[in-house]
Amino acid sequence: MRLDKFLKVSRLIKRRTVANEACDAGRVLVNGRPAKASLSVKTGDILEIQFGERAVKVEVLDVAETVRKDDAKELYRYL
Repeated sequence: MRLDKFLKVSRLIKRRTVANEACDAGRVLVNGRPAKASLSVKTGDILEIQFGERAVKVEVLDVAETVRKDDAKELYRYL
């Protein structure tokens, strides 16, 4: 699954266009390297997202095309 779509489906970022812009600006790291929005995300990857002053680091536990809002938190875990 594409990185921008995963960020939207997991609800780490609300909209896919915002996820795209964050990737283009270099605010999203996958396994310690800046990532493009088109990068393929797989289970076990470590994502680090810069939200202004705050950074969020998560591990991908599952990749699903669609998921209910309540179940979105099961796709990742905070580190």
